Amino acid sequence: MSASPEQITDQQRNTWDEFSTGWRKWDAEVLGWHAPFGDAVIQEAWLRPDSAVLDVAAGTGEPGLTAAALVPRGSVTLLDLSEGMLRVASEKAAGRGLKNVHTAVGDAARLPFGDNTFDAVLCRFGLMFFPRLSDAVDEMVRVAKPGARISAAVWGRAAENPWATLILGTIARHTELAVPPAGAPGLFRCAAPGFMSRVFKEAGLVDVSERKVSTDLVKASPELYWEFMTEIATTVAVGLAQADREARELIRSDVFQLLGRYEHDGAIRLRSTATIVAGTRV
Repeated sequence: MSASPEQITDQQRNTWDEFSTGWRKWDAEVLGWHAPFGDAVIQEAWLRPDSAVLDVAAGTGEPGLTAAALVPRGSVTLLDLSEGMLRVASEKAAGRGLKNVHTAVGDAARLPFGDNTFDAVLCRFGLMFFPRLSDAVDEMVRVAKPGARISAAVWGRAAENPWATLILGTIARHTELAVPPAGAPGLFRCAAPGFMSRVFKEAGLVDVSERKVSTDLVKASPELYWEFMTEIATTVAVGLAQADREARELIRSDVFQLLGRYEHDGAIRLRSTATIVAGTRV
């Protein structure tokens, strides 16, 4: 029997709270790696100095905190399921002296805001994991003002993202992972070209556009890549938890061997590609 959307949401909340420590540790590295994707989401939002912005699934605060510096007479609300993640975001906002940032714990499918509240709604790498994807997008549209922009980033196709598939594929070869049902939350759920454009148009958005952005995840050594992925990637941790000690050692050994193919100029460089989708609220 498959889990209900509420059960999936509760499980995700607990998982992200548990992983907030790892994200705090690696925050600077994640910030640099994801910056091109967040910058693209912000670019599509058409922010003004007085814009009221909502960042859905904000995690430790990006791209909302970057947006906050661009709206000095406006405000940014960071929403996430995880209180632990938002605590990290609040600390970062205070450290940067950002006074126009607020946080809210909540579910993307039931946003705790009134209709027509925000001038822009952002969502970087959250949509793939929402149990009720269409409900979440409908909610983002509801809380947006007429003329507001909604922009998001989702991971592209698996073949375009060896940063993830290298380790996940290795885990799959050494464990018996259950195959999730079609449409279930997951890293590449929204990856098909045109998929997110269709979702946005079905939600009533106009001027919908979709484009790809790519960068590299760069790590100085296989050891650092392994440490990074096992501490921030929930899908990796779940997969490894299903392997016994011998299988985990085999997985680690195979991953290190495969990483040799991606060594360039003295570092491991793994391609990372996202789809940036945006639309306008009528």
